Amino acid sequence: MEISLNHTIVYCHDMIASARFYEKIFGFEFLKVWENFAVVKVNKTLSLDFRDKGTFTAQHYAFKVSEQQFDKILARIQQNNIAFGPGPENTSANEINHHYEGRGVYFKDPNQHLLEIITTDYILD
Repeated sequence: MEISLNHTIVYCHDMIASARFYEKIFGFEFLKVWENFAVVKVNKTLSLDFRDKGTFTAQHYAFKVSEQQFDKILARIQQNNIAFGPGPENTSANEINHHYEGRGVYFKDPNQHLLEIITTDYILD
């Protein structure tokens, strides 16, 4: 069996608001609140489990998406007036990148986690 990531905990200030943000922007499914987590299904094998915490270090989460998904997610980012940019140090230029003959964009969630969507895998030599 191939190993796959099943879930990860995403610390946040408001787990319900965070789960709803990912549902609205990415189209993920907010399943339910389970114990101390707001569970969001990313795909058939991965969930993001949002958990409230007073202080935490912002993290980076990158999602590979299809060209059509990229267009839809970028449109939702723009409709919700979320700043975005072509790189992790430039999240407010309202531009995308075209690395590795694909498209990519960076933006932040309400908890300042750095989010990235890409259509092509990075080529690591």
